[in-house]
Amino acid sequence: MSRPPSFAPPPGARARVLRTARGEFAAIESPVAADVRERGVALLLPGFTGSKEDFNPLHESLAARGYRTVAVDGRGQYESDGPEHDESAYAQGELARDVLAQAAALGTPGVHLVGHSLGGQIARAAVLLDPAPFRSLTLMSSGPAEISESQRQRVKLLRDALAVMTLAEVWDAIRSMEAPEETETGEDAGLDSGLDDQEDLRRRWLANKPAQLIATGRQLCVEPDRVAELAATGLPLHVLSGARDDTWPVPLLDDMARGLGAHRTVVAGAEHSPNTDRPAETARAVADFWDSAAR
Repeated sequence: MSRPPSFAPPPGARARVLRTARGEFAAIESPVAADVRERGVALLLPGFTGSKEDFNPLHESLAARGYRTVAVDGRGQYESDGPEHDESAYAQGELARDVLAQAAALGTPGVHLVGHSLGGQIARAAVLLDPAPFRSLTLMSSGPAEISESQRQRVKLLRDALAVMTLAEVWDAIRSMEAPEETETGEDAGLDSGLDDQEDLRRRWLANKPAQLIATGRQLCVEPDRVAELAATGLPLHVLSGARDDTWPVPLLDDMARGLGAHRTVVAGAEHSPNTDRPAETARAVADFWDSAAR
């Protein structure tokens, strides 16, 4: 697999604050490349324990294809503020309304929406509330319902730990249980990994709000199947994943794509995070889909 990215914004991109009717959200924005005609705007939502930086490897390639991209930290996630202990603020409906506000703040009709893992389920909830602001939806490594049994067990362990330990204590416990090779590659106890600087990973982990991790982790374990509802929106849909995925098995994602009537991409050599495992191939597949949706 390709080497994971750093936390620094890629060339041409910048960190910014996205101000919305529902508050401020930390973002990384990349404009369209110079001398390239703008073809659209995309809003990118990261997964559980992830952040906007997980999309850093995609920005340059998408800018070169004519797409302005804005990746955001959700409420209570990394650099976006949120309540420390009030889990109600992180109910899926609340997070979905945040996404609608973020899309409105981008100031353009027809936003392409991309959600990775948990971000995909939040994106789906936003589209089901109101599909009108969106031109398309890409579900990246994000399945039709709850996560796999093995991942539910991991998330339950994490939630139980967060109930009695600080974030710093949980981080230290996770690291003490990992094999050396896992620590070296930057994998963590959550569902989404791919960034390799341990100090940055620790800083990101400590910046999360515990209530956000507990509430969204619970939602991942009980998410209902909403494939029929999503298909009924008529929105152009794209199911993209790696060739291997322990969170939602690839055959399950294949079935979901058929049920949605969605375009399907399997990125060879990638696992749960194709955006960091195979960024060039992933960006090309996403941009190709957006081009086709425009037609």
